[in-house]
This record gives sequence, C-alpha cells and structure tokens, in this order.
Amino acid sequence: MNKKVVVIGGGHGQSAICRGIKNIENLDISAIVTVADDGGSTGRLRRQFHIPAMGDIRNVMISLSANDDLMTALMDYRFDDPNGTEEDIAGHNLGNLILTALTQQCGSFLEAVQKVQSILNVKGKIIPATSQVITLYAQMEDGVIVRGEANIPDVNNHIRKVFYETYVRAEKEAVKAIEEADLIIFGIGSVYTSILPNVIIPDIRSALNRAKGKKVYFCNAMTQPGETDGYSVEDHVDALLKHGTPVDEVVVASDPLPKESIEAYAKEGSSVVTIRDKEHAYSIREVSLLRFDGHLIRHDPEKIKQVVEQLLGE
Repeated sequence: MNKKVVVIGGGHGQSAICRGIKNIENLDISAIVTVADDGGSTGRLRRQFHIPAMGDIRNVMISLSANDDLMTALMDYRFDDPNGTEEDIAGHNLGNLILTALTQQCGSFLEAVQKVQSILNVKGKIIPATSQVITLYAQMEDGVIVRGEANIPDVNNHIRKVFYETYVRAEKEAVKAIEEADLIIFGIGSVYTSILPNVIIPDIRSALNRAKGKKVYFCNAMTQPGETDGYSVEDHVDALLKHGTPVDEVVVASDPLPKESIEAYAKEGSSVVTIRDKEHAYSIREVSLLRFDGHLIRHDPEKIKQVVEQLLGE
C-alpha cells in the first residue's frame, strides 16, 4: 500500500519539497496550498474576477508535473510589463490567466485546478486550502492590525498572530488528506504568510490535531525581513504552536553557509536561523538540505527527497 504525504504551505519552498518528493516510489502526494496571496498578477486577477489566489497553486503544479514540456513552461510564462503599467495582460502570468478562464468556464475554482492538473500530468493532488476569496490579517506586537498578505512583511514591526475576519471553510479534500496522511510536512516558506494561512482555517487545524500522521516542519535557513526578523528555529516553531499547529519534529539545515552569502543576505536584512536551546518538546533533525547558486541559498529538492524517504522509512 502506498504511503500518503501531505505538504502544507505555499510559495517556492513548498514547490521545492514537491519537486523533490514527486519521484519517490509508492507515494501518494497531496499539496494543500494557500490562496491568501493578494499581490502581483494573482492579486489583480483576484480583485477583478473575485476568485481565490492561484499563484502558489500554479507554482506547485509546475513542480509536481511529470512533463517538462512546452505546456509546463507556458504555465510559468509572464508577459512583459516594461513600463510598469499593469494594464491589460502586462505583468500577468499565463498560468494564472488559464486558471482564471477555467474557473469562469467551470464555475468552480477546485474543478479548474483539477483540470489543469490533468493537462500537466501532475503527480499527486493539489488542493486549495479553501475555495473562498479570503483576506489575511496580522496583529502586530504593538496592536496594529495589517490587512492583506502582501502588506504584512512591509510593516516594520513584529507579528503577534495572523487571522481571518470571517469564517473560512476548508476544502473537504484537504481535511480528508490530512486525516489519512502517514506524514504531514509544513514548509518550507514564510511561516506567517505561506504556512499559517492554511492551518488557521478551523477545519484544517482540527484535522491536524486529530491526525495520526507525523507532523514535521522544515525550517527556513534564513530569516525573512518584515516577518521573522531575528527569529531562531524555536521562534519559528513557536509561531506554529501558538496558532494551534502540532509539531512532532523539525528539520534544520546543517550545511555551513558561505561568508559571502551571509553578507549578501545581511544587506537585505536577513540573518541565519540558528538553534537557540538544547532541549525541546519536539525532536530536531539536522541534515544537509541546501545548495548554493552564487550568493543565493536554496533548498535542494534531491536532499529533501532523501530526508523524506528517511522519515517515511521510520
């Protein structure tokens, strides 16, 4: 019988995990993806057509596609916007436009996602956390409330919590996937704007706390300016725990970081995420996870695959 893995998140980090694990044999993958993004092409389409954000879903589709062909490349194609006008299709991503057109044609965002999955021969299921059009809010430590995912990292403040003002219904498929999973992975990505927008949905949070599968958080290697400034590994995990997310194990990159990379990231206000304490209520697994592209620090899909295979074997 196939093992079942659920990957919860959004953004490029979740895509890196999915790209790594899609070639593991006898594995059923379900990616639960946030639809709270309200910036860029995604935000424009969301406002114009009143549909959930699809940018992160498109990224995960491409990462899980079994075909490295023209259609996959076209899904990621972005129309030039040299003058920054954001008029007509300028700045839009073709994959976002396709998902928008199919949503209007089908009358269902979930059905549109499923149709594109079939076209791209996606390995596994991609499930929007909800089919509602949702707006993420953040309460800062000084009490200030920030509206909109794209605005949250722009505030020079520390985040206390993220929340929705209205009740959000989870997709039933997402709840079912969590309940049946042998392994549940959070990450890699923005804690407050990629992972938590999924798990603060009441039905998803309840399912996570009922689920018997092991819950593993893949921690970021570097802090994110405006979101996790100065955070340790423990601070990242505490953010999940405080929002009601259970965590059994944390995977942390043990790779030595080049001095040049650290200095380059420091100029952008980002610092190395380190382990602060010796004892934890959860276990910590330190393994090689990274690759380096010039000064850029990236999680290596092949190394992620090896770690997930170890977790499944245990």
